[in-house]
Amino acid sequence: MARLTGTRPVATRRWGCAAAFLLLLLTVQAAQKADFSGDSTAATINHSLTLLQRLQELLQNGNSSDSVLRVRSAASDEPKVFHTHQLLLSLQSEVFESLLRNQSVVTLHEPPETAALFEKFIRYLYCGGVSILLHQAIPMHQLASKYRVWGLQRGVAEYMRTHLASESSQGHVVGWYHYAVRVGDAALQESCLQFLAWNLSAVLGSAEWGSVSVELLLLLLERSDLVLHSELELYTAVEGWLSRRQPEAPVAERVLRAIRYPMIAPSQLFRLQAQSAVLARHRGAVQDLLFQAFQFHAASPLHFAKYFDVNCSMFLPRNYLAPSWGSQWVITNPARDDRSTSFQTQLGPSSHDAGKRVTWNVLFSPRWLPVSLRPVYSDSVAGAIQPVRIEDGRPRLVITPAMSSPDFAGVSFQKTVLVGVRQQGRVLVKHAYSFHQSSDEAADFLAHADLQKRTSEYLIDNSLHLHIIIKPVYHSLIKVKK
Repeated sequence: MARLTGTRPVATRRWGCAAAFLLLLLTVQAAQKADFSGDSTAATINHSLTLLQRLQELLQNGNSSDSVLRVRSAASDEPKVFHTHQLLLSLQSEVFESLLRNQSVVTLHEPPETAALFEKFIRYLYCGGVSILLHQAIPMHQLASKYRVWGLQRGVAEYMRTHLASESSQGHVVGWYHYAVRVGDAALQESCLQFLAWNLSAVLGSAEWGSVSVELLLLLLERSDLVLHSELELYTAVEGWLSRRQPEAPVAERVLRAIRYPMIAPSQLFRLQAQSAVLARHRGAVQDLLFQAFQFHAASPLHFAKYFDVNCSMFLPRNYLAPSWGSQWVITNPARDDRSTSFQTQLGPSSHDAGKRVTWNVLFSPRWLPVSLRPVYSDSVAGAIQPVRIEDGRPRLVITPAMSSPDFAGVSFQKTVLVGVRQQGRVLVKHAYSFHQSSDEAADFLAHADLQKRTSEYLIDNSLHLHIIIKPVYHSLIKVKK
């Protein structure tokens, strides 16, 4: 390791900066001279890897260093010492530029988790690259933010957004969401929230469910796009969260009132009232919702809608995976030809409609052509038919009811199509397309998916994994009486 910079002559320190700067300048000039405006003899001579190797050697050996960073941490009595070069640090970080302006030895205080990654962080400043693991993402982002290394900060945030599905022993998405809230990263926050919503069943059974904050839990419970088996599954998970966290009564009551009790069958509601210790403890806070849920199941939807407002979230189903709400459809070799299937769902969530079924027909086309791209016949001999390429088509999914019935009065259907992908060995939801009764298909269904390639991220063993959910929504036909 090189000696402390403070013992070196000023001329030596300046020579080190000048040498590093000259090396970078020569590299830039070489890249610029490679562009010869179409000259057939032009060639690019690229020694960038050699440059990176020399920069790494500068850091590793402390050759010609003109500054020293001493990183202290509560986890160790001895500071970590890095012999560095002011020019390279200043080019990447305005914070280091300010710190090293009038001094050559700087002591930095870091918590143990960021101190452990400081060598990786400094290496990035020299070489422009770094490899990290899931548990290192937050401390590396903290270092990049603290020292205002914006390129690294953006890179780590992108790494987090693209590795939400990666598997870890303790889970990481909940922790990343809480961190995104603290630092104000709205894009990462929304990505985490959407991933949690679309893959909630996987989260409910994991270790990270217990680390969900009150704020995050309430945000999730407000959403109608949660993907899970049933509302009862959600209640069971919430009950476990409340038993473990033991929040104050007002918080527990807010959480319990966010459960959509009308989406739970009466027999299950009776069992909850008899067996749930959490419900018994806070019965007074949700008694009105439970009574309303029993009324909802006992009366016909049209009669119930005369007295209660059914156009609210309490009566809106979430994305339930139970068979009565939809069907899974695995399409093998989806780029080959058109396919069709059919399935049945319950007319509505009310027990009054429990015995009524709606049959749905589904058509999948891998290369449907919009009208603007379809062949046009002409009287001219030269071009009777416009050439059409296979790649001009796009996937299309059409969902239509196979029947009509007077029972449909006061009910509309929202259709949701979940697209599953395999990431890190797990099948997770990548996209959710929703459209209403007035439309038979989602306009942008798999618009950017290349199903022609066997390596497409949308294919699992050369099959397209879909789950189609029908969400019946009741509407008030008569104004609610006050």
